[in-house]
Amino acid sequence: MMDTSHGNHEDYTVALYEASLDGSVSTLDTLMQRDRLILHKISLTSFTETPLHIAALLGHLQFTNALLKRKPQLVEKVDSSGRTALHLACAEGHTQVVKALLLANMDMCFVSDQEERIPLHLAAMRGHVEVIKELLIAHPGSISRVNLYGDNVLHLCVRYNCLDALKLFVESVNDKDFVNSKDNDGNSILHLAVMLGQTKTIEYLLSMPELKRKANAKNRIGNMTALDVSKTCHRDFKYLKIQDILKAAGVRRSKDLNSPLLPALHDEEAQSAQPIIEEQPALSRFRKWWRYFNLCRWFKHLQSRDNWIDETRGTLMLVATVIATVTFEAGLNPPGGVWQDDTNNGTTVTAGTSICQSRYQHYQWFLFFNTTAFVAALSVLLVIVSGFPQRIKFFIWFLTLTMLIAIYTLAATYFNGLCLVNPSYFKGGQGLEVIVLVVLMVAGAMHIIRLLFWTGKLLLKFRCCLISKRPANDAIKV
Repeated sequence: MMDTSHGNHEDYTVALYEASLDGSVSTLDTLMQRDRLILHKISLTSFTETPLHIAALLGHLQFTNALLKRKPQLVEKVDSSGRTALHLACAEGHTQVVKALLLANMDMCFVSDQEERIPLHLAAMRGHVEVIKELLIAHPGSISRVNLYGDNVLHLCVRYNCLDALKLFVESVNDKDFVNSKDNDGNSILHLAVMLGQTKTIEYLLSMPELKRKANAKNRIGNMTALDVSKTCHRDFKYLKIQDILKAAGVRRSKDLNSPLLPALHDEEAQSAQPIIEEQPALSRFRKWWRYFNLCRWFKHLQSRDNWIDETRGTLMLVATVIATVTFEAGLNPPGGVWQDDTNNGTTVTAGTSICQSRYQHYQWFLFFNTTAFVAALSVLLVIVSGFPQRIKFFIWFLTLTMLIAIYTLAATYFNGLCLVNPSYFKGGQGLEVIVLVVLMVAGAMHIIRLLFWTGKLLLKFRCCLISKRPANDAIKV
């Protein structure tokens, strides 16, 4: 006789997996009657998941209970990714199936897959609040576990934008400092919320005193605060709103945290350093003056942005190139053209010279302003393409001043050229020239004020450093 037991075993196994897909308990009972060892032979097959994995994934509660009743050890089996049936049920949010699996073995809450994720992590990623509650009841300590990247459940809730699940975890944990935990890159949940542009999550996080107290924490990548992170993102209306929320909550940029001249910070390090600064009476007047000045709404327009060169590098080069091209063309082809011959109506002239040269005063001013604009535009291009350290404030100031000179002299070139080619029409347009030149002069004056303000700030910081070092020097002398 031919041995058909091997063929029957394969047929029964296929039928078992089909029953797990349909959740058919009657088919399972029939297969168990035909082969009582069929559940024990699952490990001999090539399937990576067990029928319990499939039933838990699809939410077949009765089939899950039937499998656990006949072989409870199936709850401990893992698939090729290291996930148990509890992982899959938590990811899909099948609360009743999760309860059944926890009754079979609560310790499955701590089993990690290949990415070190426990079932609670998958439930947090999908925002299944009811499943999260069951897992926390079974093992509250699982809330502190992290995955391969250092993310705990709070980080995962923020990464996958599950605000309700985040609120549940925050309310469930007894450790108030847990909300300030960081991942492997040093990012807090506030950093992540800012990166992902989650406005509601940011507002909720900043409403918690324990997180707001350390809202100025820095990460390990770039040593940035949440406000620094927001400035590296795309500059749309959402991130402008996020920056306003952060600033209103007292969040500062990392470069401002150690400055004694800024208003009181909410960071613990700044608060601990504040009494030392306040003990120095010599700085009190400067601090009061600075705080008042900083509160003025127009003060922000005097502050130069360090990264505007990087943001407008291409535009700056384009404008400088256009100015250089226009002035180059105007210099070689002046208004009115040039003489083509050495004689004109019996008058001796020089071929190739400007026709308007006879009007000496206006023509000389035209050449002066045109040449100045041309040289200023070339200077901007030279600084940008030569690789100078453009983040240094001096170079930022130099580029800005040079562009103002180029624009100012280009406007003056236009008005002088217009006066050369059409003096009678331009007699009534001198008021317009004055208005344009006044506007440009005001812009230049604002730039000079900014330079003076920046210089005064540096001198004030230098004086503060000298005053802060005096006690230490006196102690050494004693």
